Amino acid sequence: MKPGGGGGAGAEGGRLHEREAEIRSASRAIEALTGPVGTEVGELLLYTGAAGLGKTAVLTEVRRAARHAGCTVLFARGGQRQCHEPFHVVRQLVRPVLAALSDEERARAFGPWEDVVGPATGLVPPGGQLDPQGVRDGLDFVLTRLVQVRSPLAVIVDDLHWADPESLGWLAGFAVRVRELPALLVLASRDEFPDDALALQRGLAERADRRHELRPLQPASVAHLVREALGAAAEDAFCRHVWAVTGGNPYETAALLREVADQRLDPVEESSGQLRELAATARGMTLRHWLERLGPTTLRFAWAASVLDTDIRPDLAAAICAQGPETAAQSVRELRRHRVLTGTAAGRLEFVHPLIATSVYQSMPPSTRTGMHGVAAVELENAGLGLLAASRHLLEILPEGDGAIVDKLRRAAREHLAIGAPEAAQRCLRRAISEPPADEDRAQVLYELGCSALLTDPATTVNQLRLALADPYGLGPELRVDAVFRLAQALAHSNRVGEAAALCAEEAAAGGPGPGRLRLEVAHFMFAAFQSRDPDGPGRSRRLAEFDRMLGTVGLAFSDIGAGVGDPGAGGEAAGGAVFERDGLAHAVAVLRCWDLTLRGVDRAQALALGESALPGGRLPRSLGWTNTTWGFELPGILGISYLYADRVDRAEELFVEAVRAYEVAGWSGGHLGFAYLLTGMLRFRCGALAAAEDYLRRALRIAERIGPDVPLHWDAVGALAETLAARGRLEEALELARDHAFAPPYPTVMVLPDAPTLYGRLLLARGDAAGAAATLAAAGAALDARGWRNTVWAPWLGHLARAVAPEEPERARELAAEAVRRARESGTESAVGSALRLCAAVHERSRAAELLAEAVGVLERSPARYEHALALVDLGQALGTTAPGARAALTRGLELAGRCGADGLAARARGLLRPGGLL
Repeated sequence: MKPGGGGGAGAEGGRLHEREAEIRSASRAIEALTGPVGTEVGELLLYTGAAGLGKTAVLTEVRRAARHAGCTVLFARGGQRQCHEPFHVVRQLVRPVLAALSDEERARAFGPWEDVVGPATGLVPPGGQLDPQGVRDGLDFVLTRLVQVRSPLAVIVDDLHWADPESLGWLAGFAVRVRELPALLVLASRDEFPDDALALQRGLAERADRRHELRPLQPASVAHLVREALGAAAEDAFCRHVWAVTGGNPYETAALLREVADQRLDPVEESSGQLRELAATARGMTLRHWLERLGPTTLRFAWAASVLDTDIRPDLAAAICAQGPETAAQSVRELRRHRVLTGTAAGRLEFVHPLIATSVYQSMPPSTRTGMHGVAAVELENAGLGLLAASRHLLEILPEGDGAIVDKLRRAAREHLAIGAPEAAQRCLRRAISEPPADEDRAQVLYELGCSALLTDPATTVNQLRLALADPYGLGPELRVDAVFRLAQALAHSNRVGEAAALCAEEAAAGGPGPGRLRLEVAHFMFAAFQSRDPDGPGRSRRLAEFDRMLGTVGLAFSDIGAGVGDPGAGGEAAGGAVFERDGLAHAVAVLRCWDLTLRGVDRAQALALGESALPGGRLPRSLGWTNTTWGFELPGILGISYLYADRVDRAEELFVEAVRAYEVAGWSGGHLGFAYLLTGMLRFRCGALAAAEDYLRRALRIAERIGPDVPLHWDAVGALAETLAARGRLEEALELARDHAFAPPYPTVMVLPDAPTLYGRLLLARGDAAGAAATLAAAGAALDARGWRNTVWAPWLGHLARAVAPEEPERARELAAEAVRRARESGTESAVGSALRLCAAVHERSRAAELLAEAVGVLERSPARYEHALALVDLGQALGTTAPGARAALTRGLELAGRCGADGLAARARGLLRPGGLL
């Protein structure tokens, strides 16, 4: 390597010094990747080390070896000034290979994810707001498909420490899957990650199959470099001083040797005293250094190139520094001669080494740097590269109260949201606020900032929307209503549902009559319905019924309600996604009343009639759509659960299948999809498909864990999964799950599905803690009764409390069980009646128990609750005694049904009961 030639690992005649082990490691990984079909093994290689130790040189060799072995190589490099350009690294990786595919191959690579992944890659125009996790999941899919059409694949990323957060987040997840694919992931980085990326960096380091920390060169290798650059006569003492001054850093060694050559210093021991001063000059590379070396004209082009950072278009750099074609061409020649820039195969320019780019950039006077970023923003937009590329430059200019800049930053934020980069959108909006915007626009910018974080950061949403609502210039009436509703959503999703309900009530009371007020009143009822504790539950139910009657007599036309309400992050009429249909409020209220009646345990026919009235033509109206932001996913969710608890599993399945499909198509892979998986898991459990239920609930839990431990979805998923595991006969695993996830008091303020205290009491009872179970279930029942919630499917506390107290208070146990049966009969739901009868039988003597169980079996045969049916059959066989007529038939049927349900514990129990009878 010639002095100043990029500071690799110390190259001589193309050979890397002291990097043989690192290269061999990569070669072995490539051999494993390109082995016989069916034996390919994917790996993660990680190279780390300080700046200038030769990571880039090693990766160059790895790229060359991978191509020689027949791999499709995807390469990208992080950029110090492009680390806030979302999906910058992803685009470098996938755009070249995707663009080279035929239309048919590209369609196969994208599959159903084109509208989700395409905008992030820059190959498909953006649409509405995307969930970041959905984009990451879609990228996993696309890379998997690329492996199929371009296998084997080598994904190589240099300067990972400067990767944009969006790309880094995806790479951290993809690293988990790489072992499953014929793909090699090779990363190189310094230990200079931003604080918010340290966890991802540690995760990558822990997952690396081969990790190499590059070390400084030994004296002998530095001596090779010295003699290669200055001649074979260089004295040993001089070579050792070069090593001592540079610490064996290849880049610093090369830079020092160039200074030595420029000063025509003889490589003898007597010259060694000047090396430290020369090294400081080479390392510092100040403005004076670059001016003396390049001259002002060439240096201005270098500054412009450093503003662009990587993949530099010469015409854009020339425009930024205001140089004509001939002058710019001469500047490029000079910069290449001085080994500052080099060309790429695509006709672009790159800095020979990132340290040179950093030095050039830092040598700019602050005013020049700010001005060049401003020009760069304009030139990038004029070149058709859009605000996605220009916005990072807008972030670097000084605030001047320029309304045009505010407008560009707001539009850039919308574009960032449309590719699944909410953090980038928030940077733009925060910068817009600091510009600052005009007084009359400030509240709307705050609103947009709050909404941009709705899917990913409820705390930011809460803070910014509160500021927007408190702004003295305020929001327009319709936008204020929407801001209140979104603030309430964020509060509810942060386990602050009581605050959400109170906020909507206060704003509704303060607002004038009209559709906005009605919307907030409905929202108040909605969030109040989700509170786990409500001192005025029965009163609120009455007021909801009165509100429903009032709404039916108002006769308002609702076609204009919600105009300008749309996707999170887009304010006013520009959003345009969600639309209130004429009967949108009526449908919402019908769902809430259906849910209220369901929880109260009244005749299911009334609840179902209300549910059907919310489904014109048997389908969800647009205002209640799963991805519609008018009400959120809560209303269609509780409608489906109401159907589920009323044994209309056909209706529930239609809704929940639609939810999963809608969120997967939209790329909403966060809490929305987790909620859809939870609902589907609950459906499968009620239908007795326990293995499928476990699968969906584990998916929901994985998403909940990814979001954080304090979200309601986490409690829901843990509770429902624990119940499923216990039903499958894996009680210890269920108890361990509950312990690991702290599924115990205190419970969330938001209602949990199923009822958390009831389920916790059932787990205590299964563990043998009858006293603890009795106390927990009694307290849970008192709270539910005070609220008027008597549904024995959602919270079957009475029957389980009866079991808990039966040994000490048999008479009370029978009274409690009888009350449970009475309440279940009130609802008219077969599964509720059958389950209550089965639990009631557990506290009676054998003959009466057999009568109750026989009735339970008959009722459950007409219900979709197959697991409950299997339980009742086995209990009936046991109550009859294995020698009694009908006992073996009941046990055999129960065993068969338990097997189909995946209830292994129940099946084992049935086998044990059958064995003495000789049937098996």
